[in-house]
Amino acid sequence: MNSGDIRVGENIKEIRETMGLSLHDLAAKTGFSTALLSQIENHLISPPLGAIMNIARAMNIEIGRLFNQQHRAPFTIVRKNERQETSRVASKEGVRYGYAYESLAPEKVNRKMEPFLVTLEPASKKGVPYNHDGEEFLFVLEGRVEIQLGDFSDILEPGDSIYYDSTVPHRVSCVDDVPAQIIAVIHA
Repeated sequence: MNSGDIRVGENIKEIRETMGLSLHDLAAKTGFSTALLSQIENHLISPPLGAIMNIARAMNIEIGRLFNQQHRAPFTIVRKNERQETSRVASKEGVRYGYAYESLAPEKVNRKMEPFLVTLEPASKKGVPYNHDGEEFLFVLEGRVEIQLGDFSDILEPGDSIYYDSTVPHRVSCVDDVPAQIIAVIHA
């Protein structure tokens, strides 16, 4: 892990505890199990962006706070060498869940969208479909990506994109044994 990596799970735990919320309180607000929340907070799994948005909404904070972002500017420019990556996560058992994120608009104040560069790594296990309020737009830069929306499933190649209602249970994963990279823009 790079020293500049952001450990979102630890930020969730710190903010939750500062707010005086128990894991049970947060579970009730998010619909996630306390076991899942504990795994996220203890850096055992890297949750999908939708799950992070759901947690931020349940704590009534902006998602950027979980990524150590301080919104101060009416615009933001992020140079390639200035992006901060959230830490990549594999469980202690060696099970890879395959997500790493880089925020593409960390300083923009009052934003309505959350743009990320997402690296999907080959995973030992496929995550379960999840849903949250809002919409998502994904654009595949590299690799092949499987998208599951309810009963629909398809493979996206570099240059392909998809825009969908994120209230539909969905799952996004790397197809092959090489990482895939996507631009994900989420509107909650």
